[in-house]
Amino acid sequence: MKKAPYKLHLKKDDIVQVISGKEKGKKGKVLAIFPGEQRVTIEKLNMVKRHMKGDGKSRQPGIIEMESKIHISNVLLVSDKVGKGVRTKMKKLEDGKRVRVCVKTGDVLDRV
Repeated sequence: MKKAPYKLHLKKDDIVQVISGKEKGKKGKVLAIFPGEQRVTIEKLNMVKRHMKGDGKSRQPGIIEMESKIHISNVLLVSDKVGKGVRTKMKKLEDGKRVRVCVKTGDVLDRV
């Protein structure tokens, strides 16, 4: 059963920092976002091994390492100025655009 749509504070290709779990403190790029599950996939983090069966033509059988999903509450967007994960809020600019802003410093994190 899918939950109601969730307002996400992340976008694809953002650089994020994991704040809890076995990958705590590591940074990576967001590969995919799953709003219904409130989870994200981060490049080279939370790696799991899957035993894959070959299909006879293109895919080879074997053990494949792949990224697994992480709950969105366990990651923070990385600010270029601060250099680590920061909490964000939404702010509306004069021209009507909504951008993500660092809560602590007030810097705009989106590329405008």
